[in-house]
This record gives sequence, C-alpha cells and structure tokens, in this order.
Amino acid sequence: MDEVVIVDSGGANLASLQYAFERLGAHARISSDAEHLLSARRVILPGVGSASHAMQRLQECSLTRVLPALTCPVLGICLGMQLLYESSDEGPVQCLGVLPGAARRLQPAPGRPVPHMGWNQLESLVEDPLLEGVTAGEYVYFVHSFAVSVNATTLATSDYGGPLTAVARHENFWCTQFHPERSAAVGARILENFLRVP
Repeated sequence: MDEVVIVDSGGANLASLQYAFERLGAHARISSDAEHLLSARRVILPGVGSASHAMQRLQECSLTRVLPALTCPVLGICLGMQLLYESSDEGPVQCLGVLPGAARRLQPAPGRPVPHMGWNQLESLVEDPLLEGVTAGEYVYFVHSFAVSVNATTLATSDYGGPLTAVARHENFWCTQFHPERSAAVGARILENFLRVP
C-alpha cells in the first residue's frame, strides 16, 4: 500500500510535490491508475493550468467517480482544490462536487494583478489537525486566477481584494488554494500534518 499517491493530473508541479513528501520521509507515487488511488493511505490532487483540461484528463483516466468516493485522507492543492468544488467559471466546467461552492475568477485592480502570485498571509484560522502548529499571519505561496468564496467549509482565509478560501475541509477531504510544497516551513508543517491525519 502506497503511503501517498499524487494524482497525475497533467500539471508541472508533480515532481516538486513528490520531493516535498520525500523530504518528510514519506514515499509518494505519481499515478493516474484508479487501483493505486483506491489502495493508497493518502491521496494528493494537485493541479496547474485550466480546470476544463484537468477535468478532461481525470475523465480520460476514469477518476471522476473514484476521487469523490475515496475514504482515505485527500488533499487538493491549488487547481486541485478548485476541482473538488461543484464547478468553476473557467470554462465554465462541472467539477467533482465534493465541496459546495464554485471557483470564481479574481477581479484585477490597480496594485492587485491577476493571477494572484506570491506570498500572502493566512487569516481566520479554524482549529483543525491540518493546521496544527500554524498561526494566523503566517505567509504561504499562491499562484491562481480563480478562488472560492468563504463558506462553511473554510478553515483559513487570505485576503486579495476581499477574503477568499485558503484552506477548506469536508469530512476526509482537505484543500489548500496555496502551494504548500512552495511555502517553506509553514507548507512543510501542513504536509507533515496531512501525513498524520487519521
């Protein structure tokens, strides 16, 4: 049984994620095989690029029914987070529907370009095993043009022209809009916490 399976969703950040887990002493396999996901102890759904392309790849790999049915801990990252919601304005496209809500395009403004790229602070943290040892005001690294509004599943927010969901959870599904594998010690702590969640 693989400790961590990283879904091969076609993004370019797969190797950096795999390396981040290996630095924590966890073997991580990159795979788009449903059997690997179903037998994994933990699953990561990453993503870089467009929601429509990523959903098409998941459909081609017959994973659109497998992913929402997983009972092990699952962590969606960046686009992978948005895919766990009901839909995305990028397309528009129907997503996996694990969490309620939709990813909406960020609105650019002077001094606030889109994509939102760079370090930003976590705010309004809710107590959760994924965020153990993480405090409000700590910085994490974002790269995204779409975001989910704050709702009942939100565990932490960040502000970019208004509050957005930075971390969320529904049952055994967690997600982060930022990239923990690029977020230095804070990101490593979150990934380490994910390895510990029951």
